[in-house]
Amino acid sequence: MLDKPMQDQRLIEIARFGSNPGSLKAWLFLPSIMAPNTPLVVALHGCTQTAEGYAAGSGWSQLAERRGFAVLYPEQQRSNNANLCFNWFEPGDIRRDAGEVLSIRKMIGHLVQMQGIDPERIFVTGLSAGGAMANVMLATYPDIFAGGALIGGLPYGTAVTVGEAFERMQGRNPPDAAKLQSTLKGASKHAGRWPTVSIWHGTHDQTVRPSNAEQVVTQWSGVHALGEVSRTETINGHTRKVWLDARGREAVETWSIQGMGHGVPLAASGDEPIGKAGPYMLEAGISSTVRIARSWKLATDADVREAEAGGSTDGRKSQDGTASIIERALRYARPRENATGAAPDGKIAKVINDALRAAGLMK
Repeated sequence: MLDKPMQDQRLIEIARFGSNPGSLKAWLFLPSIMAPNTPLVVALHGCTQTAEGYAAGSGWSQLAERRGFAVLYPEQQRSNNANLCFNWFEPGDIRRDAGEVLSIRKMIGHLVQMQGIDPERIFVTGLSAGGAMANVMLATYPDIFAGGALIGGLPYGTAVTVGEAFERMQGRNPPDAAKLQSTLKGASKHAGRWPTVSIWHGTHDQTVRPSNAEQVVTQWSGVHALGEVSRTETINGHTRKVWLDARGREAVETWSIQGMGHGVPLAASGDEPIGKAGPYMLEAGISSTVRIARSWKLATDADVREAEAGGSTDGRKSQDGTASIIERALRYARPRENATGAAPDGKIAKVINDALRAAGLMK
């Protein structure tokens, strides 16, 4: 059941999505024009944040509207954690088919069934405790996700108490490589293809030390059978490293964001920004949201250029972005409130006009 639109954000609360042992809330963004087999991004907020705030700051809903994918925002409750952190270290919440991870899994299953989500294109991302919980989801349900992205996150299963959680956040007493890898592999009985992992961390992060990013690489290098780094490059002053698997796929990547502290890296000062700078939403001259989406084939090179360089000179969307909007309007003519079939004839013109206005081609 969907009800209770959130003010100003077009998020809809999923009031009932199945069993909810983790006592989480679920908020959903659906784009105005939604194709059959729509991809889904699960976006997990950080401590002290809400689904609404994370949606506005990170820009995931904004990009989803442009590119036609859905975004699920699970939300923590103070009754579970006083600081609104997902419980990425509590044994009862990070075990497959239990606690908070099962709640999120039930949300996803509900959307696949009720909204026609493509089960082959489900992704998860998050910041801080949300980044750590994104890694928990990848570890416990690798059969569900095609890829994941951790921002200021931590390895899976390295802490089981609050004290240990703070130690790991500060980079103290981490498990060795063998333990990191065995913990991940033991989280499920998965025998298929493993999800890709994108890891983002500020070089000056004092909340979750950058050494955690290195540990996440070590953890995932086991299941992906990775060797030495395959490529290192500098982009917008930041360092990207890539590890290729045996098939030549970019299985793991890291982004080291120069001079940044703890937060989501944004390019929020351009003419066409995705997201909005604020607490833990940090201007870094690079859009993690758009680049992560592009790595999942949910966004284009043109989206990256537009987000990071201020967009086209005439103030309109790029030609590629405009074409995408119009193409989706003409092909599907499917408004979000009618998720089970094509739009009635009376609504097709409105859907197309809305798309043209979004593209800057109508007023």
